[in-house]
Amino acid sequence: MTTTTDTTAPIRIAFVCVQNAGRSQMAIAFAERERDRRDLDGRVDLLTGGTRPAEHVHDEVIDVMDDTRCDLSDRTPREIMTEELRLCDYVVTMGCSTLDMGEVGSNVDVRDWALDDPHNQDRQRVREIRDEIEQRVTRLFDEIEEGVS
Repeated sequence: MTTTTDTTAPIRIAFVCVQNAGRSQMAIAFAERERDRRDLDGRVDLLTGGTRPAEHVHDEVIDVMDDTRCDLSDRTPREIMTEELRLCDYVVTMGCSTLDMGEVGSNVDVRDWALDDPHNQDRQRVREIRDEIEQRVTRLFDEIEEGVS
């Protein structure tokens, strides 16, 4: 009897911004949902952080994410380390990162989504940013899912 064990390492994706209090928190929430929806748990690992993390997720971000049934009220921004990013397959920055991507390494697919900062924006603008992030996360997972199928 022959058994096959899948020893393929999971795909690691990091969502990074300076404060880890807005865009990257929305991105990881949508990524967690996509991973679950597509049954990719164990095949996709997710990470988020900031280079200078805030004390809490921005209130306006928590409010608009509630509309999508994603509760970010218990999330805490965290610092991301270059060593963590070197272990990733994809690093997605939000247009504000202070990371030196040269330090991350050439094996990492680094993408900058160049999104506006939702902090102190009116709720309608934050919703627009949220919707753009959701679409980009979905497209990223479409791409990744093709590679793991």
